[in-house]
Amino acid sequence: MAYTSSELIINNDGSIFHLHLKPENLADKIVLVGDPERVSTVAKYFDHIECDIASREFHTITGSYKNKRISVVSTGIGCDNIDIVMNELDALANINFDTREDNADFKQLTIVRIGTCGGLQPETPLGTFIASVKSIGFDGLLNYYADRDKVCDLNLEKAFVSHMNWSPQKGAPYVACANEELTQQIASNDMVRGITIACGGFYGPQGRRIRMEIQDPQQNAKVEAFKYTDRNPQGEEEILKVCNFEMESSALAGLASILGHRATTCCMVIANRYAQEMNTSYKNTIDLLIQKVLERI
Repeated sequence: MAYTSSELIINNDGSIFHLHLKPENLADKIVLVGDPERVSTVAKYFDHIECDIASREFHTITGSYKNKRISVVSTGIGCDNIDIVMNELDALANINFDTREDNADFKQLTIVRIGTCGGLQPETPLGTFIASVKSIGFDGLLNYYADRDKVCDLNLEKAFVSHMNWSPQKGAPYVACANEELTQQIASNDMVRGITIACGGFYGPQGRRIRMEIQDPQQNAKVEAFKYTDRNPQGEEEILKVCNFEMESSALAGLASILGHRATTCCMVIANRYAQEMNTSYKNTIDLLIQKVLERI
């Protein structure tokens, strides 16, 4: 069955609605960043550039790095934008835009998000690189998809809701898992692994108070204290802590899993909420993380 024009929206020039990309513009290896300006920061390491396309907050450069064809795509801020980007990237890879039907052969994408975050533990000071093994979504986005339970860690969800005494007014949190193989490939032995919380906002959802009180003043203290015993890919028990706040990793991991793609998130700590420190000059120091991802993807 063909997808209707109201479901799969294709522009008059044959590009996908928001990203303005055509299928031939997209590489199988993709680096996601939030800031549109960071796309050029990543692409400055490319040996060759094929295309440079911008629309709204979505900026894409496709090129090559050491014989690897890579697309760098900006998503803007938030899980709602990840919903747009992931659906449109998958459509570019797996739908024939002429017939509006699925391609006969599935193409799996490899996606790494490079981001910034707030550290939540004493052992995650400014400048720490954190790989998100599991992401707890405060945003609720994955709950709109039928297969969310198939790709989520339901035991961790239950433990977290109980620990937090979670208010149902906030909507149900979900726990999406990054691709284990890709996480190991990117994180190697020099990134902290742990649980990430993807928040539905920057202020109240992350426990910040300026002129409005928040629903649970103890939220961050409870988050910092949460521990979960899991098994790593080698079958060994490990205790996971919530290492950081950011705003996109849960939607990326969850949607990628449902769609059959490999995805993971790695972030640099630019604020440590535990120590109440902030680095506003992080744009000068994130290049090392970018270079690691380009080498390892």
